[in-house]
Amino acid sequence: MVTVYDAEVNALIKEAARKLEEMGIKRPDYLEFVKSGAHAERRPTQQNFWHLRCASLLRKVYLSQGTAIGVNRLRRHYGGRKNRGVAPEKAKRASGSIIRRAFMALEKVGFVEKGKKGRRISPAGVKFLDSVARSVTKKES
Repeated sequence: MVTVYDAEVNALIKEAARKLEEMGIKRPDYLEFVKSGAHAERRPTQQNFWHLRCASLLRKVYLSQGTAIGVNRLRRHYGGRKNRGVAPEKAKRASGSIIRRAFMALEKVGFVEKGKKGRRISPAGVKFLDSVARSVTKKES
C-alpha cells in the first residue's frame, strides 16, 4: 500500500493543492495584500499559494500522526531569515494568521480535527493524502 512516505514530496503537494482547489477551498480575500511572514521581502507571487500552503500543512499534520501539532511550531517551520541590511540576519516566524485560516479551511472540509493541544489529521484526511500519494506514484512509474 502506498502512503505519503512513499511519494515524492513536491509532486504530492502540487497534486494535493490541485485537488483541494477543485474541492472548492477558497483563498481569503486579504491574501493578495499580505506577506507570508516577517522574513519575506514581498508577497507570494504564486497564483495557487494558498492551496499549496494548505496541502503542505496537511502533509505536515499527517507526518506528525499520533501527536498534535500547533500553529506556533508551524510558524517556526515556515519562517525564515530576515535580511536586516548590514546587521546580521535573524530568524523570523511565518504568519500565524495564514496558518490558522488554512487549518480552519481544512477543518471545514473534514481533513483536520482540532484537539486539546493542537490539530490532528482526521481519517478522511489520511484517506485523501494516501489517495493522492497513490496517484502521484502511478504517474511517476
